[in-house]
Amino acid sequence: MTSGFFHGDLFRGLAIRVLFFLSLALLPIGLIAVSQTQQIAEQNRNNAELSLIALSELASQAEAEMLQQAFASADALSSILSLVREDSARCSEFIAAYRDANPDYSFVGFIGLDGVMVCSSTAQTYDFSDSAHFAESMERPSRRVRSVESGAISSGPVTNVTSPVMEDGDLVGLLSISIPWESFRRFKAPDIAQPPIATITFNQKGDAVTAKKALDEASAEMPADVALRAFVGGDATVFTAENMNGVPRVYATRPIVKDTVYAVSVWPINTPFLNPSIVSRLGTLVPIIMWAASLIVAFWALNRLAIRHIRKLVRQMRRFGLNRGVPRETLDPSVPAELVDLERAFISMAEGVLQDEATLEDSIREKNILLKEVHHRVKNNLQLISSIMNMQIRQAKTEDASFVLKRLQERILSLATVHKNLYQNDNLARVDAEVLMTEVVDQLLTVGIVSEANVKITKSFKSISLDADDAAPLTLLVSEALTNALKYLPQDKGADAELIILLESEGEDHARFKLVNSTGAHPEEESTGLGSRLIHAFSRQLNGQIVITETDDTYCLEVVFPVPRAPKQTLDY
Repeated sequence: MTSGFFHGDLFRGLAIRVLFFLSLALLPIGLIAVSQTQQIAEQNRNNAELSLIALSELASQAEAEMLQQAFASADALSSILSLVREDSARCSEFIAAYRDANPDYSFVGFIGLDGVMVCSSTAQTYDFSDSAHFAESMERPSRRVRSVESGAISSGPVTNVTSPVMEDGDLVGLLSISIPWESFRRFKAPDIAQPPIATITFNQKGDAVTAKKALDEASAEMPADVALRAFVGGDATVFTAENMNGVPRVYATRPIVKDTVYAVSVWPINTPFLNPSIVSRLGTLVPIIMWAASLIVAFWALNRLAIRHIRKLVRQMRRFGLNRGVPRETLDPSVPAELVDLERAFISMAEGVLQDEATLEDSIREKNILLKEVHHRVKNNLQLISSIMNMQIRQAKTEDASFVLKRLQERILSLATVHKNLYQNDNLARVDAEVLMTEVVDQLLTVGIVSEANVKITKSFKSISLDADDAAPLTLLVSEALTNALKYLPQDKGADAELIILLESEGEDHARFKLVNSTGAHPEEESTGLGSRLIHAFSRQLNGQIVITETDDTYCLEVVFPVPRAPKQTLDY
């Protein structure tokens, strides 16, 4: 490579010349655009965080008002207790009257330094001296809030508020207020166009206190690698982390009661107001202006150096596109080297294209034929299925066909019952087997027992909490078993028959379904055995053990299956 080539051909390059002119035009504008874009991005982040905090405050407004009111009530009662706490009867009467005047509270009581509560809204005495919560409150007296899934006194899920009672600067006891979870739901939440996925309040320890949905379901949305306790004592904060399932979320925390209760709301990562707004997008005008200015300079340079030559190349390419004519006249040697190389590459490509088109046309023709054949066969298959369905529908006028359709309807109704109970239940992860069994069995008995039949029906269903995954196979098992039992149950007038349906607990982690029915003469038509196969299939889905006992006049079906335990609840005040 000679010096003349370096200074001649190199600087004849289109890229070098365009780069030079574009650099002159874009340098000052680019610096301004970068600075403004950074400022706009920072402002957008600040606005998004402020919006999240404001919406979080709206989402947790009901919990905030309730807890703030509870602490205010505790402060008010503490100032009056000094007058009546020595007289337990008078003190209990006063606190009971206060609780009656505040239906949002289920229990109010005063605990002395010895841990004994002789002043309470129930006028009874309770001993909390062995309670770990009481010992901790005595060791570090402060306002406290915690969630109790099953209160020993309130007999239900409550949020417990504890406030120290001081006289002349000395601690004399604790005032405890229990708020049922239903009280929080009575507060009408403000309408939010796009509410958060979950809203949870937590205490100084980072433990969840209340949630818009079930605590276990809402807890799954909490950050996996960030402890909520880290935000205790701080101001409102917005951060991004993954939830317990590894899904990215945006979290906004804010204090509800200073140094005592905090709220955290969970938002999807693609929440609309987190995305750049119209105002934010106006920041793109700066790069557009920069682009327009660069075009003015670049057009003058390119028009002088390249465009007129490129137009010639375009005409050559167009002619090739129209009639596959390969160009005969080439560009002048004074044209930039890149354009000369481009023309040579085009001519080489054109010749290659002409050689390959024949092969490509054959290949494309074969593929088109295959695609048409596939589409033709799919169309025929669909028409065949449609014809078969129409034939079956037209023939569904016999009693046998009607019976089959009814059996299918019963299975569908059983599945619908499972889903209805799941969604009617506050806890979407579990369902009450007693409610589920009652509805399914009553539904089948209503259509399966004739009015004049003399059938003694015994039903007993225990309240067993089932996983949603177990509810469907259990319901289908019961439906199939009861339908088969009704098929063989004597229902003639004057005939005595008995039907027993039981669902009971079997130990701590198993349940037993039992069905006993009288049997009469078998129907004349031959059974397909589908019901029996379905019963065994559903039993396997439940991981259950099935036992069938038959005598001359009775049929007994028993299925024992495991029941996963629900989360353990701790009793406390």
